Amino acid sequence: MHRPILIYFIVFILINTHSFAQTNNQAPIWGQWENWGDSRNGTYNNPILPADYSDLDCIRVGSDYYAVSSTFQYSPGFVILHSKDMVNWEIISHAVNDITSISPEMNWDKMNRYGKGIWAGAIRYHDKKFWIYFGTPDEGYFMTTAEKPEGPWQPLHQVLAKKGWDDCSPFWDDDGQGYLIGTNFSDGYKIHLFKMTADGKELIEGSDKVIHQSEGSEANKLYKINGIYYHFFSEVKPEGRTIMMERSKNIYGPYTEEKQLSHAEKQFNEPNQGGLVQTQNRDWYFLTHHGTGDWSGRIMSLLPVNWVDGWPIIGKVGEDKIGTMVWSGKKPVNPGVVYAPQTSDEFNQSNLPPQWEWNYHPRVEKWSLKERAGWLRLHAFKPIETNNLLKAGNTLTQRTYRTKANEVILKLDFSGINNGQKAGLSHFGAPAYATLGIACEDKISYLELNVKGKITKGLVLKGNKIWLKSTWGLDGKSQFYYSINGKKYMPFGKPYQMEWGSYRGDRIAIYNYNNLADDGYIDVDYFHYTYSK
Repeated sequence: MHRPILIYFIVFILINTHSFAQTNNQAPIWGQWENWGDSRNGTYNNPILPADYSDLDCIRVGSDYYAVSSTFQYSPGFVILHSKDMVNWEIISHAVNDITSISPEMNWDKMNRYGKGIWAGAIRYHDKKFWIYFGTPDEGYFMTTAEKPEGPWQPLHQVLAKKGWDDCSPFWDDDGQGYLIGTNFSDGYKIHLFKMTADGKELIEGSDKVIHQSEGSEANKLYKINGIYYHFFSEVKPEGRTIMMERSKNIYGPYTEEKQLSHAEKQFNEPNQGGLVQTQNRDWYFLTHHGTGDWSGRIMSLLPVNWVDGWPIIGKVGEDKIGTMVWSGKKPVNPGVVYAPQTSDEFNQSNLPPQWEWNYHPRVEKWSLKERAGWLRLHAFKPIETNNLLKAGNTLTQRTYRTKANEVILKLDFSGINNGQKAGLSHFGAPAYATLGIACEDKISYLELNVKGKITKGLVLKGNKIWLKSTWGLDGKSQFYYSINGKKYMPFGKPYQMEWGSYRGDRIAIYNYNNLADDGYIDVDYFHYTYSK
């Protein structure tokens, strides 16, 4: 090798090594990350997905990784993601197409499950099938199966019809016997272990045993590694919520050995709930959410796992043999495949792509991708409460991202609008939300901004098309804009600070309702969402 080339190569390596070391050792102030996810050089930065993917669990099947996340009242429910490396993810499906099978309170005409609905659950692969179990705080535990993670998923089956339970996970032992572990949070956070019937649909009477109880103990997973049963959970300590584990040679215990796997680290919003996964290279990782939410929700990070004295310590191992947050590292595997969760939509497919989730189960006859080819048609109908988007059906949402630069543009044709109708773009959350859109009164359409119930009227609209835009950065302050030609955009209103509420981060949404009657419609040509890496 020629000396100038050699010197250049050495300098290049030193610069990149120094840069990586800085990233690895210097933790960012929470939310101020400019780089996240795949660095495209065999390394990654946390968070790997700076969006609201809460209550995570993860498994590997062959060379594919699958993760699931809670969705609360959104429909379809219980989102499923796919990856080849646990760093790049795509949305592939949802496990629950009809969330009214959980409760009629989750339908568009009730809308009574904010902060409730589908909570944490787990995904497993057993007997050549994928199995999903999750809980709702008011209805109990549910399960479904599918031969492929893309579905179709079987109709939900209720496993436990009791209020006050959460964070369940199935486990199948070497002899094929199935178990379900879960927390009864209404009874002092006692963690119960049940045997299940062979089809996984019923809990065997008399098999129940409480195997653990501590303050706030939940986030349950059960693993068997080298013949030892490991019960993973989290609990609340004075310093915050921490990741814990106990182990035993018998599945029912007693679990006399206990270990704290990581520190709470409130400055990093307490990474805790998640799933332990062994790669095809036999390395271990922990896919987790940051459990204390802010406007961006409970976002996703990936932490290395180091086995110390037979315990899977999560993150960087300290002198106390307890882990701490790691902000960058080597990718678990590097297959050269890059995914990203879907965002933009031209509405030219026969079905809505999987990034979309309705707020509650939609009124299906009031939306269509067929009535006008290449457009989404939303028919307006009366909300449960006048001028309350939280009680207006068929609001279509997807997650917002916490990146340096975000832009959403929505193109609407409102030639079908009628008196009493309101439609447009929203930053959506419960109880706080903000909207910029069209309002129709006395057959006159005008621009309207609504921030937490405070309404500001804008110009009268002469045509029948409008472009609405929102931009925001790492601080979560959105600025709304409008355009009447799709070229020149004018700001409207002051910046809106997105908020956390009902265990959810902010979402971007398309809304349409009519305070006076089931009348009028809008057509959506496209929804374009771009964000920075």
